[in-house]
Amino acid sequence: MSAPTLLKPHNKDLGGGFVVRRLLPAAQRQGVGPFIFFDHFGPVTVQPADNHDVRPHPHIGLATLTYLFEGVILHRDNLGYTQRIEPGAINWMTAGSGIVHSERRPAEQANTTYVNHGLQLWLALPMDQEEVPASFIHTPAAAIPELTQQGAAVRVLVGEAFGVKSPVATLSPTLYLDVRLPAGATWTLPVLAEEQAVYVVDGSVAVDGQPLEPNTMAVPSGPVQISAEQGARFVVIGGQPLGHRFMSWNFVSSSKERIAEATAAWERMDATAGMGQVPGETERIPAPTAPASR
Repeated sequence: MSAPTLLKPHNKDLGGGFVVRRLLPAAQRQGVGPFIFFDHFGPVTVQPADNHDVRPHPHIGLATLTYLFEGVILHRDNLGYTQRIEPGAINWMTAGSGIVHSERRPAEQANTTYVNHGLQLWLALPMDQEEVPASFIHTPAAAIPELTQQGAAVRVLVGEAFGVKSPVATLSPTLYLDVRLPAGATWTLPVLAEEQAVYVVDGSVAVDGQPLEPNTMAVPSGPVQISAEQGARFVVIGGQPLGHRFMSWNFVSSSKERIAEATAAWERMDATAGMGQVPGETERIPAPTAPASR
C-alpha cells in the first residue's frame, strides 16, 4: 500500500489578526470526498479589545460546517436564524442558490476573555443540487452519537460509522468523526468512505508507524493504524467525491458564469438572488475587485 498523501497548512489572515490554518484546497488536491475547504482556527485567546468578528458575506453552491472544541460563535443569516454554536454542536448551513451570514462574538461575551478553537469546513453540493434553496440547521452536542471504539472516544459528527449514525442530514455520502486517542493506544481506521483523510487537531500520532505532525492532514489509500504515545485528538473527514468545482472568494460552483452572476448580485445587494442583508446588520464585506477562480 502506498504512503498517505500529506497536506501541510498555510496561514490565512481573515482580518483583525484572526489567523487560520488552511489545509484545503491544496496544491496536491482540491478536496477529500465532498470537503473542498478546511480551516482550523485557534486555540486563540479572545480579549475584549479584539475584533475577530466576520461581517456579513455571501455564499453559493456549498454547505458550511462549523464545529468548536472550545469557545462560542454567534451565527446570524438573512434567512432570519440567530444561533450560538458551542463546543460539540454542529452548525450546518446550505448556501445553495445564495445566503448571507455573519459570525460574531456574542454580546454577553463582549467584556470577557475566552478561548476559541474549532474547524470550519466547506462541502461541495452535488451538481444537480447546487441551486437548492438556502437553509440552516443546528444540531446540539447532546444529539451527536458517541461511542468507545478500540479504546478511543469517537463522536460521529456526520455520516455513519461503527454501527451508529449522526442525525445531521447531508446531500451526498459524507463522513466526519472526532476521535480522542489515549496515550499508548493504537486505533485502526478502516475504509469508511470512498475518500477519507485524518487531520491531527492536538498532539502527535503515527500513521502506519510514520510520524504525522500536528496540524497535518494525511490522505491514505486504504485502512491505516493510528497510534499516539502521549494521546491525541484528530478528526476523520471523507465521503463521495463530487468532481472539480470553481472557487472564487466565498463562492463555489461547477460554472464560472454562475460565480460571476453571484458576485454581481452581491454588489447590488439583490435579495431576490439570496444576497440580501442579515437582519439587524449594517456592515458587509465587499467582493474582491478581481476574484480569481481556480
